[in-house]
Amino acid sequence: MATIIFYQKPDCATNARQMQALKVAGHHVIAKDILKEPWRAEELRQCFGNTPIGSWFNRAAPRIKSGEINPDASDAASALALMLSDPLLIRRPLINADGARCAGFDHEPVLSLLGRSMQDDLERCSSEAAGGYCRSG
Repeated sequence: MATIIFYQKPDCATNARQMQALKVAGHHVIAKDILKEPWRAEELRQCFGNTPIGSWFNRAAPRIKSGEINPDASDAASALALMLSDPLLIRRPLINADGARCAGFDHEPVLSLLGRSMQDDLERCSSEAAGGYCRSG
């Protein structure tokens, strides 16, 4: 089984469910606080692979929901600069599974780690599904 570094927002119920799914699948999960990690642009960029820039963002972030930031209008350098200054903008979780990286729970290597097809309820924000919002802290 894999050792997975799982960058999460500690009070996020969705991230807690995602970590539990990985543990149940037999993986060793090391949780880290995405908001306290001293990110560098190059390191953060590796998590996004060839995905569209707009998909790098946490669409539930307050600054995106308010319209202050339009993720679809950012270039890579601007997107990374915004995320470095406000880690709430980073799509969660960030996964590092034995060197394979991704952002979000609906991409490889996560799908292979779970050994089954992705279930929508593991990617969707628990707070939003209940009609609420994630706390911004």
